[in-house]
Amino acid sequence: MPDLTPSVPARVVRRALLVLPSLIVLTAVGITTFIAAAVQERHIRDDTADRVYDVASSLASLDDVRTTVASVSSVGTDARLADAGDLAVASTTLQPLADLIERTTGVFYVVITDDEGVRITHPVAEQRGRQVETTNASVLAGTPFLGTETGPSGSSLRAKVPIRDGSAVVGMVAVGVLESSILSDRDEALGDLLPWAAGALIVGTLASSVLAAAIERRFRRLDALAVEQEQTARTMGALREQAHEFGTRLHVLHGLISHGDTRDALAYLSDAMPGQTPREPSDTRLDASLVSASIEALRAEVSARGAQLEVRIDPHTPIDETVVLILTNLCRNAAEAGASRVRCSLDVVGDVLHGAVDDDGPGLDPRDIERAFTRGYTSKPDATGTGRGIGLAVVRRAVTERDGEILVSRSAWGGTRFAFEMAAPR
Repeated sequence: MPDLTPSVPARVVRRALLVLPSLIVLTAVGITTFIAAAVQERHIRDDTADRVYDVASSLASLDDVRTTVASVSSVGTDARLADAGDLAVASTTLQPLADLIERTTGVFYVVITDDEGVRITHPVAEQRGRQVETTNASVLAGTPFLGTETGPSGSSLRAKVPIRDGSAVVGMVAVGVLESSILSDRDEALGDLLPWAAGALIVGTLASSVLAAAIERRFRRLDALAVEQEQTARTMGALREQAHEFGTRLHVLHGLISHGDTRDALAYLSDAMPGQTPREPSDTRLDASLVSASIEALRAEVSARGAQLEVRIDPHTPIDETVVLILTNLCRNAAEAGASRVRCSLDVVGDVLHGAVDDDGPGLDPRDIERAFTRGYTSKPDATGTGRGIGLAVVRRAVTERDGEILVSRSAWGGTRFAFEMAAPR
């Protein structure tokens, strides 16, 4: 029986189809989670940027801040910067406000400077009276700044807004949130998101497992159907071969009966009936009457298909049912292919039987010779619907079982020549 196990590529495809739903779920949840985390981080960063800028702008516009900073704008110069002592009064006034803003808005620091960028307020007292190290020239020239910089407290997202007294810039307000704080908020938001992602992954995995099980059941049903179809095809093939051989027997019986050899016909029929011990073709030489009847039946069948049969067989040539089967199928095939003349010949040399069937038909394309012996191959339409392409397959099998071979070539008449040799009947 043929191996119906799926091929390696088919098994790979099947396993891929079973794993594919889970991979799709895992990929979809992973990508969705990554995008959600990225969006969440961007949202947190944008909110933080808006918050620090709004706080800085609000402080810079307060009258108390503007008045206090303006009062010390003339204390220092570019050549001699103000120090903590010079700015002590302003620091005493503005530091409580800066501390309050830090606590209520959640920012890390609020720094107010004079017009040279010297800190009036700072969360760390030692930093008051010192000039800021980062961007200040453009802000003190009147251009607000929003971005990430690294200062004494580390990397932070900060906003710097100039403080104006009328049209003059008298100082600036810098408000910042540490990057570590932003990342902490992101991680917290991601922690809130992960349970939902895990839930989606679990539900999706369960659903994909159900789908994979359904696909596997479908594959198993298809495998069972393939086995059933193969068994049906094998049964049909065996039945067609039996019908082929039975047709040959009927022609022999017809020949015997038409010649009045009823006794031989009954004996022949008795051997073919179910329940009888079959005779091995290789051990059963047909007597002269059966050989004559077989040839006459074959001649009648070929004639009915519009061809003339010539027979060249030595009377002493041993013939059994296998030989009759081979000649009948080859001659019938030639007549069905459109030949008008068919010649079969047999002779024996030692223990080897040599046979040939020639015709004047259209011939067999050399490219189709090997396929012609394949079961089911035929160049003729199947009007009966019962299947064709059996005869030559039966011939090759019969010759091969007798340790012989069959060759195909062009006949002298321009058609096809089937020449075979095999062990002669004993």
